Amino acid sequence: MIVHVWRRAVQAGVGPVLVAAGDQTIADAVSAAGGDAVMTDPYLPSGSDRVHQALERFDPGCRYDTVVNVQGDLPTIDPTVIAAVLDPFDTPEVDITTLAVQIVEERERTDPNVVKAVIALAGETARIGRALYFSRATVPHTPDGPHYHHIGLYGFRRAALDRFVKLPPGRLEILERLEQLRALEAGMRIDVALVDTVPLGVDTPADLDRARALLASGSC
Repeated sequence: MIVHVWRRAVQAGVGPVLVAAGDQTIADAVSAAGGDAVMTDPYLPSGSDRVHQALERFDPGCRYDTVVNVQGDLPTIDPTVIAAVLDPFDTPEVDITTLAVQIVEERERTDPNVVKAVIALAGETARIGRALYFSRATVPHTPDGPHYHHIGLYGFRRAALDRFVKLPPGRLEILERLEQLRALEAGMRIDVALVDTVPLGVDTPADLDRARALLASGSC
């Protein structure tokens, strides 16, 4: 699965791709496919910490000032979705970027497993806006929205990532169980780019079967 994600990231064409591996088996699989991996502490508390450590080990000279964190459980992700997370960085004040999709399935509006992003958009046609909050609840509290399904893919300015991993967990982060709220509580700016599809995350055996079927069919 990680090799599929690595290939999609390469196809995005936004820069060198490095797999942050907490397990030697993962690093070996990536290397066998022709990719680059760096070993990280297997006991790091979060993906953001793992990306930070990998970046420090890969680029101690600080050649790169922006990094994208693509989770390893998204084997069918569209490379254009990965690239879209960089668009909000056109605004210099943005510290962190992420993605969202407008919710069209009614069940997602009340599903606590679907994280909702509250976004300040300049108008109905705007595709980038500032994140005001993230929640597992239905927010804004209106039956027909618009509501936005947050996609857990992040871009960081390097200085922002350095700051973020040193912050203690925030109160809202603990209550909602959402790491990105730590940044908002600390006054960091997160901007959200809207995309058209939610990538399939593999969290269960059924998800894995679906991903295998999609990849075998060539439909993604």
